[in-house]
Amino acid sequence: MPSGRDPRRAFLLDLLEAALAAVNGRARMNLALRDRPRRDTWVLAAGKAAGAMTLGAIDALGPYVTRALVVTRADCVAPELTGMPGLRCHVAAHPVPDERSLAAGEAALSMARAAPPGQRVLLLVSGGASSLLEAPARGVSLEQLRRVNEWALASGVDIGRINAIRGALSRVKAGGLVRAFAHCDVEAFFISDVPGDDPAVVGSGLLASRGRPLPPAGDLPAWLGGLLERASRTEGQPLQVPILCVGRLGEALEAARRRAEAGGIRAVLHERRLDGEAGAAARMACAHLAADGPALHLFGGETTVVLPPEPGRGGRNQHLALAAAMEIDGCDDRLLLACGTDGSDGNTEDAGAFADGCTLDRGRDAGLDAPACLARADSGRFLEATGDLVHTGATGTNVGDLLFALRREPGHSQVGGLSM
Repeated sequence: MPSGRDPRRAFLLDLLEAALAAVNGRARMNLALRDRPRRDTWVLAAGKAAGAMTLGAIDALGPYVTRALVVTRADCVAPELTGMPGLRCHVAAHPVPDERSLAAGEAALSMARAAPPGQRVLLLVSGGASSLLEAPARGVSLEQLRRVNEWALASGVDIGRINAIRGALSRVKAGGLVRAFAHCDVEAFFISDVPGDDPAVVGSGLLASRGRPLPPAGDLPAWLGGLLERASRTEGQPLQVPILCVGRLGEALEAARRRAEAGGIRAVLHERRLDGEAGAAARMACAHLAADGPALHLFGGETTVVLPPEPGRGGRNQHLALAAAMEIDGCDDRLLLACGTDGSDGNTEDAGAFADGCTLDRGRDAGLDAPACLARADSGRFLEATGDLVHTGATGTNVGDLLFALRREPGHSQVGGLSM
């Protein structure tokens, strides 16, 4: 993480900490389950926050959790889960599925087959589950699934269309996982990283289906249209189970706003969700800084980046930060922080990055060109050289991305009670 000697950066990192704490998977699951009846319970958790959510269930129900399957990324495995009786951690791939993802899907379906009728089962899902847990429809190979995911990541296509495609190629998506446990007493909980907090979108609909139509074939690559025609998937009737959202983007933003205002900072929380191309989002945020005077602007959502054939290092938040640095070059009263709440960004282990009025100068001193790095989707290399990358590690949650944009009065000596 960049040096905390700049109090403006320390202030924004403090806001990030408050935001993440408000939607922490362990705390929120403990709260959701602490008054539930104590009886034999199985847990199936998938996603980047799966480990934290499972720990929350165990905190609340203790020894009544007798069996658990946790499907997550390697860097998201909570150390406390290792060696727990009856609990199995299954590490799989993100953002593109691999053999381990298919093995996780089979393990989940095997768990459903092993459950006796009436067994209490908690299904816990968070963002990232789409690639981590997968069971392809008949006639769909892993290689084809990987090609679909790689296309989706590079295309800039919106998440609703992508999930309709993923659901048509899977036995567990579009409500398939819930249907596998139809003979059980199922409750579902999720942490939302999607617009509208729709459980039919989180994890490509592991918990629910809305029957969204596929995009017109003419809007898709020919190879993908052909694959969708050949895929054989029996969907069956939708199964309705109790579903509760235990963490959402708005709660994280509100926690950051409260923390800022407690420090005497005027905070503007923008309700419109951050979306679209990352560079355009950066220009929008910087325009608010230019027009509004001293204030903190808070945004949340998820932007996109259309990748070149051979992308460099970086992610959408780093791309946004570097694009913002180009907008505020030379403005020493402005600072932005763009971060993923899951602690990762694109193909890096960094959560995101800062941008300030001197970021480009530091990059020039290192012999780097910002527009060229943006064009190559190589923002991470530039921001590493400038000392602007932010690393949090796994956070135990995933509600999308946060963008904090700060403008202070010239010569002002404090930010949020921190001396400048």
